Amino acid sequence: MTQPPIPATGPLTGLKVLDMSRVLAGPSATQILGDLGADVVKVERPGQGDDTRAWGPPFLKDDAGQDTRESAYYLSANRNKRSLSLDFTNPTGKALALQLIGHADVVVENYKTGTLGRYGLGYEDLRDAFPRLIYCSITGFGHAGPYAARAGYDYLVQGMGGFMSLTGEPEGQPLKAGVAIADLMTGTYAVIAILAALRHRDHTGRGQAIDLSLFDTQVAWLSHPGQYYLTSGHLAPRVGNAHPTIVPYQTFATSDGWIILAIGNDEQFARFCHLTGNAAWASDPRYATNQARVGNRDSLVPAIAAVIQGQSSQFWIDALEPLGVPCGPINSIDKVFADPQVAARGMRVTLPHPQAGGTGAPGAGLPGTVELIGSPMKFSDTPVNYRQAPPTLGQHTDAVLQDWLRLDEEEIRHLRHTGAL
Repeated sequence: MTQPPIPATGPLTGLKVLDMSRVLAGPSATQILGDLGADVVKVERPGQGDDTRAWGPPFLKDDAGQDTRESAYYLSANRNKRSLSLDFTNPTGKALALQLIGHADVVVENYKTGTLGRYGLGYEDLRDAFPRLIYCSITGFGHAGPYAARAGYDYLVQGMGGFMSLTGEPEGQPLKAGVAIADLMTGTYAVIAILAALRHRDHTGRGQAIDLSLFDTQVAWLSHPGQYYLTSGHLAPRVGNAHPTIVPYQTFATSDGWIILAIGNDEQFARFCHLTGNAAWASDPRYATNQARVGNRDSLVPAIAAVIQGQSSQFWIDALEPLGVPCGPINSIDKVFADPQVAARGMRVTLPHPQAGGTGAPGAGLPGTVELIGSPMKFSDTPVNYRQAPPTLGQHTDAVLQDWLRLDEEEIRHLRHTGAL
């Protein structure tokens, strides 16, 4: 039985977003907009859909324990959307896309520079006909500059944008992050930019184009290490799990694993010293201040490491937390999702899914459901809610065309006959 739609409760309820993006940067942005209550329609190529649907294993399992077409990668970024299958390279499909754009507040796309323009769907093609439209374009390198025509990939951008030069052990190879940070940060900036453009439209009635690139975002996200260079002319050192300007602020081996010790000020350091029976360190001029500790890390860090290694991880966490000395575990992902704080904050959610058999990850919940990572945004009056699992390809084509364009069943059958859907 088809369940009635769950009404949105978030602060963007009523906003219409046409999501012409795929992979991660764009979909992560539109998932946030969907969590905030927007009606997000994901436009997908018939028969193929978002590239990431095939990026597995793992895939969601059906009732028979067999792989579906829904990869974990795709599931991570497409909650609270409806899927519309549409071929805008088809003349009828293009006309339909223009009608949908006419009903949208926001369009998000992440095709290579110039691609949508070839089909009359670029911002310059639309701005006069749809003056209130917010058109957010996400590319690898932006719409200007010598790299504008290049395709952009998160991994390459982490390298080109300087992030990998900062990540890894001092004598080891440069490392990328374990999560696609350039994509996800670009998606986050996209949401901020879209909300700012909507605010501007509220005052002026005018929409505008937003030009976001992975490369620009990665450069902006260099933050204080980037400013280190601009201020001093020197490159920030690669320090592995340590910190270039705070000591001790790094991982330490315990008797049974690893912990993070993140002492941020001299008072915390003094409390740590007293606990460990090394009160003299706190008054030693080599270590009494953070500036001194940074300059003398080569002697201090090995001494601390020897102390930490003498007890278990849990001993240090239990001993230091009551003293207000920052210390914590390095959790594997299974331990993250078993953490009571994750449960208390609603960061693990379960939604019905038409293809799910409930035979996926351990603890995956009831049959017919999929488990997803929750939203970190908590509102007192307009809460995020979870209305729609990541949709199957074209799952909502008819419903969207009926809702947005008021087409009837015969008109939709004709569109399918033309190959537009």
